Amino acid sequence: MKEEQPNSPPVPEKAKSRWRTARYFVIPLLFLFSLLGGLIAGYVIVGKQGLAGVFEWKTWQHVIDLIFAP
Repeated sequence: MKEEQPNSPPVPEKAKSRWRTARYFVIPLLFLFSLLGGLIAGYVIVGKQGLAGVFEWKTWQHVIDLIFAP
């Protein structure tokens, strides 16, 4: 448990509010962009396919079928 030092100034409520906003909005957006970047890099660069195929549902349905095929 942290103990407050007697000479440290208290953290203003505005700074806490900014961190809360970042935690709930910015961080999930960063995760979403990194997911999209990874999908694009894997499909276009590694798979040597066109960019338009990344956003088609039948592409990912085919991948799911390949993964879970008996």
